[in-house]
Amino acid sequence: MQKWLYLMVAIISEVIALKSAEGFTKFWPSCAVVIGYALAFYFLSLTLKSIPIGIAYAIWAGVGTALVVLVAWVFMGQRLDLPSIIGIVMIVAGVLILNLFSKSEVH
Repeated sequence: MQKWLYLMVAIISEVIALKSAEGFTKFWPSCAVVIGYALAFYFLSLTLKSIPIGIAYAIWAGVGTALVVLVAWVFMGQRLDLPSIIGIVMIVAGVLILNLFSKSEVH
């Protein structure tokens, strides 16, 4: 269970870092990006001790993408059209298929 917690912390750290960037035009938001990515890669490295890299990275990328879209929609007013919603659902479905049916990792 701890490996999944590490992976979720890595994903959330990356999303916070992306949100904080502000184009690297301000000092403190830029520091937040560096710290966020440092935490993301640290926790991803802990995850890779017990989850194969292909599975971990696919989950990190897929869930991270869906979470960024959700944050952009809820907090930044980004509009989602039908193709974008279908795409995000397909990404989440892919992550679920990897997680539930893949034999690459012992669940």
